[in-house]
Amino acid sequence: MINNPILSGFNPDASLLRVGEDYYIATSTFEWFPGVQLYHSKDLANWQLIPHALQRPTQVDLIGNPSSGGIWAPAISYDKGIYYLLYTDVKARKGVFKDLYNYLVTADSMNGPWSEPVTLNGSGFDPYLFHDDDGTKWVLNMQWDFRDNHSRFGGILLQQYDPSEQKLVGTIKKIYEGTDIGVTEGPQLFKRNGYYYLLVAEGGTGINHAATLARSRTLDGPYVTDPSYPIMTTRGAPDYPLQNAGHGMIVETQNGEWYMSHICSRPFAGTKLNPLGRETAMQRLRWTEDGWLRLAHEGRLPAMAFPAPDLKAYPFPELPAKDDFDSPALGLPYQTLRVPPCESWLSLRERPGYLRLRGRESLSSWHHQSMVARRLQHFSCAVETSMAYEPENFMQMAGLVFYYDEMDYFYLRVTHDGDNGRKLGVVSSSSGKYREDRASELNVEGWPSYYLRAVVKERALHFFASQDGETWEPVGGELDMGVLSDEYGGKLGFTGAMVGLCVQDLNGTKKHADFDYFSYTVK
Repeated sequence: MINNPILSGFNPDASLLRVGEDYYIATSTFEWFPGVQLYHSKDLANWQLIPHALQRPTQVDLIGNPSSGGIWAPAISYDKGIYYLLYTDVKARKGVFKDLYNYLVTADSMNGPWSEPVTLNGSGFDPYLFHDDDGTKWVLNMQWDFRDNHSRFGGILLQQYDPSEQKLVGTIKKIYEGTDIGVTEGPQLFKRNGYYYLLVAEGGTGINHAATLARSRTLDGPYVTDPSYPIMTTRGAPDYPLQNAGHGMIVETQNGEWYMSHICSRPFAGTKLNPLGRETAMQRLRWTEDGWLRLAHEGRLPAMAFPAPDLKAYPFPELPAKDDFDSPALGLPYQTLRVPPCESWLSLRERPGYLRLRGRESLSSWHHQSMVARRLQHFSCAVETSMAYEPENFMQMAGLVFYYDEMDYFYLRVTHDGDNGRKLGVVSSSSGKYREDRASELNVEGWPSYYLRAVVKERALHFFASQDGETWEPVGGELDMGVLSDEYGGKLGFTGAMVGLCVQDLNGTKKHADFDYFSYTVK
């Protein structure tokens, strides 16, 4: 049996692909760089992170993108030796309008490098590329409709893609309106036994999420919805451990077994809050005699565990818990906020064995922050670093941060407080309300270095500090990890908690901090 989720922590919108004996998943990365997180597996049970797809600013420019904007719902496909990746870059997401662009890149290997992007359209998000048997290629995406008295989700559009001209051609046709669940998006198309099967996400990405299947004898419809729709949903089951189940992608194994990847969330009991964000789960499927898909375990609720396919186990080495920053490049689990790493603000060479970050803009910025972070993937874990830093005034700060977005974060930081010298304390933001815990600040004048630690146990976050890495003292009281969740405070975000290292210099002088290591240990 394989336990869900298969990819824990902030891994939404999983696009699943098989090529021969290899399986791949692509997940959304939103405002984090590089874009589109990619995984590889041989057995659907063990997954290894491989290089992100969008590594260059010419492939994705996230500067100024809103939080939970950026890269949405990547879709991977394969045809005749070429891997295709489609993705949306959302420039504005709140209000009645959606400013966005859909792009296509290609590669000879899922490990890249990926090509420069081809611009497709901007009519709606969640693009998918279908390769038909006759060699034609077709792009599907949902239609966004901003008009009064119209559903914002206006159905699924289809248009032909011409690879020789690298553009969409011909008539745009709406092929599916969705069901009474509403909010129809995330199309995927595949073919079996003379039918075109259209899988869509419905109900929105929250508690009403669902996966619905329809089919047609012809590519452009009409598509008839499965009479027993949806295939899967957790609507009406608020106490079920896996919530928000939907946005699926279907694959057939080389042995003829069928599986579906999908979004899930594991909220704290009695709440909608989950700092791990939307994760990737998987379900085993079966076909009915009349040609519809069902969850193999029956019912519509996603299984907490599912039978592994008839494939040889293929485990990968685990990543080390501690990174000593001895490599000339950042490790694969790390991402930076909106901007690519470059020597102007991030260096692993200026002081060998250390990550040097030069301070730039504040934690409120959508532009040039100096932050390196990784996903929070466990409800119980410990994070630690050691930092050398010499701030000269209160405009300079550096330390360890738990970050959802500019509105919600917890930050254990060192700064300088004028005549009071260097201070180490906790600052936080909750729904945009900034707070400094001055009562618990430590006077760290004369400390040779700053060891910083955070311990997470379910909803509780505690910070600690040490000047020698041996004797630790608490800094601040218990903090609520529920703040770092998609739906905290009524917001609707789409990411998850990230934990990492950051430096700010609001003077504009780029005062640097050096980090000796970063460790992430599961408790």
